[in-house]
Amino acid sequence: MSVSSVKKPKKMYFRFMGKSYRISDTIIGYTFLLPALILGIIFIIMPIVISLAYAFTDANLLKLNQVNFVGLKNFEFLISDETLWQAFKNTMEFVIKVVPLQLLTALGLALLVNKKMKGNTFFRWAFFAPVMLSLAVTSMLWINLLNEQDGLINAILTMIGLPKEKFLGDPKMAMDLIVLISAWQGAGYQMLIFLSGLKNIPKEMYEAASIDGANKRQQFFRITLPSIRPTFSFVLITMLIGAFRLITQPMIMTQGGPINKTLTMSYYIYQQGITYRDVGYSSAIALVYTIFMATIALTLRKITEKDNTV
Repeated sequence: MSVSSVKKPKKMYFRFMGKSYRISDTIIGYTFLLPALILGIIFIIMPIVISLAYAFTDANLLKLNQVNFVGLKNFEFLISDETLWQAFKNTMEFVIKVVPLQLLTALGLALLVNKKMKGNTFFRWAFFAPVMLSLAVTSMLWINLLNEQDGLINAILTMIGLPKEKFLGDPKMAMDLIVLISAWQGAGYQMLIFLSGLKNIPKEMYEAASIDGANKRQQFFRITLPSIRPTFSFVLITMLIGAFRLITQPMIMTQGGPINKTLTMSYYIYQQGITYRDVGYSSAIALVYTIFMATIALTLRKITEKDNTV
C-alpha cells in the first residue's frame, strides 16, 4: 500500500455566524475557560438574578425564609423616597465635578511625564503612588489630616493665624473635599492609560507639523487629541461608571453626613440592604440604578464611537 493511499483522519468542524471552527479546538478552549465561567456564574450571574427576584418582594436579611411577593410596591415607594433623591442628587454632583477634574488632571500629568526630562521616572511613580493605596487607607489618611480638632491642616492654619475649619463636618465643604481626594487618588491610573496612548503617536507627525509651522497648541489640538480619541473615550466611560459607584470615601470619611450631604446611591443601597436589612427595597433601588448607569454608559459609548469614526 502506498503512503499516498493512507487516509488521514477527518477533522470535524462546525459553522457559527459564517465562520468555521474545529470542534476539538473549541472543546479545549472552553475547558480552559470553564473555571472562569463557573466563578462568573456563581459570583456575578446568580447574585444579579437573585437581586432581580428580590426587587419584587419584601425580603428581609434576617428572614429570607419568609419572603412574600409585593409586586411593584418597592418601586412605588422608591419614587417618593426623599432620602433616595438626596442621594441621587449628591451622586450626580460628585460625577459632574470629579469626572472633568480627574480627566483633565490625568491628561495633564500624562503630557507632563511624556516629555523627555530629568526625573521622569520618579514623577511617574510619584503620580501613580496614590493609586497603589486602597481607598480605605486613603480615606483614613485624609480623616486624620482634616480632623477638626487635631488634624495637621488645621494645625497649620492655626500656626499662620487662621481659624480652624470643620472640613468634612461642613455641609458645604464635605462633598467638594471628597471630589478632590477622589481625583487625587485616581488620576494616576488614568495617567498611565493616557500615556500609553501618547506613546503610540508617531513622532513623524509632530516633525511634519513643525516643518509646516504648527506651534505646540496647534499640534495638541490637531494631532494629539485626535490620535488619543479612542483612549479618551475609554477613560471617560470607565471613569464615569466608577464615579456613579462611589461608596468607600463617604462611608469611611463622613458616613453620608453631614445631614446626608455626602450620601451616595451606592452607599444608600448598602444602608438599606445591610444596615436596615431591607433586601427587597435595596434590590429594587439597585435594579433601577443599574439600568440608569447602563443607559448613560451605552449612550456615551455610541456617541464616542460615532466621533471616532468621523
